[in-house]
Order: sequence, then structure tokens, then C-alpha cells
Amino acid sequence: MKNSFLLVCTVAAAFVTNVCPAQGKKDGKPSKTISLPEPYATVPTKRNSKVIGWPEGKTPIAPAGFRVTKFAGKMNSPRWFYITPNGDILVSESQTSRKKSANDILLFRDTNNDGQPDLRDTFMTALNQPLGMLILNNWFYVGNTDGVYRYPYTPGQLHITGKGEKILNLPAGGYNNHWTRNLIANADGSKIYVSVGSGSNNAEHGMDSEVRRADILEINPDGSGERVFAAGIRNPVGMDWQPGTKTLWTAVNERDSLGDDLVPDYFTSVKEGAFYGWPYAYFGPHEDPRLKGQRPDLVAKTIVPDVPVGAHTASLGLAFYTQKAFPARYQGGAFIGQHGSWNRSEFSGYKVIFVPFSNGKPGVPEDYLTGFFADESKNEVYGRPVGVIVLRDGSLLVADDAGNTIWRVSAEN
Repeated sequence: MKNSFLLVCTVAAAFVTNVCPAQGKKDGKPSKTISLPEPYATVPTKRNSKVIGWPEGKTPIAPAGFRVTKFAGKMNSPRWFYITPNGDILVSESQTSRKKSANDILLFRDTNNDGQPDLRDTFMTALNQPLGMLILNNWFYVGNTDGVYRYPYTPGQLHITGKGEKILNLPAGGYNNHWTRNLIANADGSKIYVSVGSGSNNAEHGMDSEVRRADILEINPDGSGERVFAAGIRNPVGMDWQPGTKTLWTAVNERDSLGDDLVPDYFTSVKEGAFYGWPYAYFGPHEDPRLKGQRPDLVAKTIVPDVPVGAHTASLGLAFYTQKAFPARYQGGAFIGQHGSWNRSEFSGYKVIFVPFSNGKPGVPEDYLTGFFADESKNEVYGRPVGVIVLRDGSLLVADDAGNTIWRVSAEN
């Protein structure tokens, strides 16, 4: 398949690798196209990182004007955050291996507002690979890999021990880290959105096993009224609402084994009823050669996502910056946690990037939190960032699941 996309952009920020922004769209197609290599331009490669942990006193690196401190350590694969109405910070701990997974949620409370927790407790246990969390109408919701559960909730409570109820069955597990299920509600609390990744890389097990997968689902708060809000999104994980709008955005992991630079992960607005390509096409109507000719109708209708963020970066966490503590250029922009590659000859990801917004439109991604590599020549990393969240005091928390640490990034006075 010849690539009809032309080379029209270069990396605007030299410190960001493997990133090239889409330049606007018309009728679902880019008005200025981006460069993509041919499939198999490089041989599919596996290169796994080795996590060695953080030495005492060592932290990730933020830009000048910011300070990085350890918010919490000695954890068991912290992945995701949620802030309760009274300001408690909930952290879900889970791993790909069900046997090794903590399957719990921890609670942190900063009673004197000094940026460090004074209370650390176990909020919930005996979950099933939990990720997303949500409080709505005095219910606490958890996105387990096999479904959405809810429990009666009172603001400020330290523990949930009741059985709760399962309001939505979901297909469990998934390829690599596609077992994660994130949750977010709309502004009036009338709908909940559930991210469900694909069960495979490129539907190699057939589409019968992909029903209700590679989708963002929409449900009512009681679990009824399920519909597919957007489809063909291989592994949407982070979701957030663009400030001042009703537009949902997501960070997405794209497919593997087409080469070093295919297919770019992306950060995109989510259009209701849209199809984003998986598994038949990628980044617009580029047909996946492994499914050639199977669904030309879906290839033709594939939406071009807004912002490519590098192939195989494993972009997971997503949070728009809604506070005022950071400099003005960060306000309204988005932070994305990139867990890092395992299938590229040169590593990509292993950092937190920032996407600035101007007049409601995304700009060129840039590195924000780096320093996760210990010795790249030895494939050694200190940790791997996942979830990100903005606290009420304007600081940023980053969950480092492999490093078993939560990092706090604050603006220097």
C-alpha cells in the first residue's frame, strides 16, 4: 500500500522525539497532511526496559521553575488517581498480572495543605484490576477489568467495605495492558463514559472476541442505556474534558508490529459516533495491511486524530491543567503520562509530555517531566509514569507504577 501522506512537518521541538502534529482537518481528513512511513519500513522489534528503582534523593526532572518531590513511596504499582469532594486523593493499585496485582485503592489526605499527605490508609481491597474511579450522587464507582461497580459513599469516609453492586459487565483482560477500564462523568452527572481497550493487537483472534471493545461506552449512572459513544479506538485510557467546553479528549495506544514509527499513539477529541480506525485503518484512511480489503467502508470513514504523540509511547495518563499555580502558558493545556515503549529499536515515551492549547486548539507536544532513564545503553529505567492529575493547590501528581512512587510537581515561588 502506497502512503499518500506527504512530508509536510518537522519536529518543532527538538527535545520531543517521534512527534509531529496534525495541522487541522476538513471533512475528517487533514488539510495539511503528516508524514507516516510505509508499514514494515523497519523490522518489528522488541526492546524491553529493566526497572531498577529510584536511588535515594533521585527524582524525575521538570523544566526550570518547577520543583519535583516524592509525594508517596513504597507502593505496589500505583496507576490512577481520583480526587474526592473533600479533597482526599485516591490511588488505584493494579498490575497486568492478576496474581501480583494489589487490587486495592489507597487514600491520602493532606490535612495541613503542605503538599505532603498526613494520612495514608487503605480505602478498598479485593478488587479486580481496578483503574478508573468516580464519585457521583453519593455513589463510589470503580472500573474493574470485568465491569463497573458502585458502592454507597459518604463524603470524607476512609473505607469502603461493603459488597456493592455490579452495574455493567465488561469483557475482562486484554492484550498487554488493555485490561484497564477508566471512568468519567459529564458535567451534569447524567452520563458515565467507560473506556474499554481492544482484546488483541490487530484483531488477530477475530472480531467476534472484540465485541464492546476498542470503544468508549456511554451509560446512565445506574448502568442502563449502554451505547457506543465512539469506536475503533484501540486502547483509550486517559479521558478528560477540555476546560470551558463539553468536548471529551482521550489518550490512545495504537497498534504494534508495523515498524518503529507505526502507528503513532495519539491525543484526540472524541467525536460522538465517530470511528477511529481500529483494526482496519490507522491515523485516517491508512489501511492496515494485515486486514487489507476486509472493510473498505470503515477505512474510508476513519477519523484523523488531533495530535500524534509518538509511536509505541504507551500514552496513558491525561489531565487538563485547570488551576492557576503554573505559568499562564500551561493553563488550559494537557499533561499526558507516557509509560514507554517495549517494541521499538530505540525507546520512546518514559516521560510526561505537555500539549499547549491556544484559542481552544492543541499545539506541538513538548517534554515536561523526564529523567526516567537510568542508563539507556543498558535498557535501565528508574520507573515508568502512568496516571497524572491536577490537585486543587495547582500541583501535578504523577503515578510511577514501576517505580512504586507518586511524584508531585509544583511551581517554585
